[in-house]
Amino acid sequence: MKFSIKKIAKQTSLALGCTVVLAASAFVHAADTIKVGVLHSLSGTMAISETTLKDTVLMMIDEQNKQGGLLGKKLEPVVVDPASNWPLFAEKAKQLLEKDKVDVVFGCWTSVSRKSVLPVFENNNGLLFYPVQYEGEESSKNVFYTGAAPNQQAIPAVDYLMNEEGVKRWVLEGTDYVYPRTTNKILEQYLISKGVKKSDISINYTPFGHSNWQTRVAEIKKFGSAGKKTAVVSTINGDANVPFYKELANAGVSAEDIPVVAFSVGEEELSGFDTKPLVGHLAAWNYFMSADSKANDEFIKKWHKFIKSKKRVTNDPMEATYIGFKMWAQAVENAGTTEVDAVREAMYGLTVPNLTGGIAVMNTNHHLTKPVLIGEIQENGQFDIVWETPAGVIGDAWTNFLPDSANLVADWTSPINCGNFNIKTGKCSGQNYQ
Repeated sequence: MKFSIKKIAKQTSLALGCTVVLAASAFVHAADTIKVGVLHSLSGTMAISETTLKDTVLMMIDEQNKQGGLLGKKLEPVVVDPASNWPLFAEKAKQLLEKDKVDVVFGCWTSVSRKSVLPVFENNNGLLFYPVQYEGEESSKNVFYTGAAPNQQAIPAVDYLMNEEGVKRWVLEGTDYVYPRTTNKILEQYLISKGVKKSDISINYTPFGHSNWQTRVAEIKKFGSAGKKTAVVSTINGDANVPFYKELANAGVSAEDIPVVAFSVGEEELSGFDTKPLVGHLAAWNYFMSADSKANDEFIKKWHKFIKSKKRVTNDPMEATYIGFKMWAQAVENAGTTEVDAVREAMYGLTVPNLTGGIAVMNTNHHLTKPVLIGEIQENGQFDIVWETPAGVIGDAWTNFLPDSANLVADWTSPINCGNFNIKTGKCSGQNYQ
């Protein structure tokens, strides 16, 4: 909102001028703080993962305020609980943008929650920082994706299992929603392109919160008994991971027999159960708490001090939240405003040191450049990093392994200014992202 009190006073009567001054005073008072929305499940099946991200945002806000805030204003957190309820995510997002008038939102974990809020952010021109690995196939002008795209997690993980572990048979095991289904569709086509037969690929989905794994684990065990090295690529999300790994142990399925590489199991999830039977199983992320870097040591110290517990762990989505917050704060300072369009333009090309010793870069497709790490679960619930890319990998919004996506690129700068530009037709395929 831009206006000049002097200009208005000269062009209107004294009475009207007084009215405008009073209105302006009320506006300034209302804008004394910069409001930061926090949209994470604090209850329900996803609370096991998302509660920590709420705390991470609060830590970043606290640190920024101790440094003087932004633009001379303090940051004010506005926390809501969508309770692992996907339609409720949209309602809470609408509340944050329309009622609470937040300037930015950090939130969502599952892709179904992100899909739920996407129209709300686009209709209100809000700004969402999404900090979790996802299936790709999207680039919205109102979302910055600071988690991994498939080419920054899923595909490198499969390459690792294929090249380093000699895996020939594949179990693609996921929770039944958009992220696992789309990711596994990409992985299936990728495996086929590598010469894997369809008969050597088993795909299965279970509901959120699934707890009875006896039958499915028995099927996995049988599938892995065909004389070919077998692995599980897991896109199981939330608290269903706990009984899944317990049943693997109960069934005598070790990491040596059938290794599991997970995309949604990190240090936070492992802190909830006995990790001894899980030793040797794998996870693919862009950050592990065990990363050896000065930046990581400092982050862990800040986290323990803020949360008042040295037992609390850090994880990949926390780093993605940290990077996103740092970039947003830098963009606000550079733009001199929290206005969404100006902040968006100021985001492109920004760099922030990541926590593994490298540099995160925000690209014009709204995805980061990130390293890819493979970690092996240890008895203490931490990961031993057994493999990593030699450099950062640019996040690809659209995969090359699905026919409908192979010709699409995302670039939110001129002259393309589109989230799904078709390089063959030379046209933008949709209004924002699809």
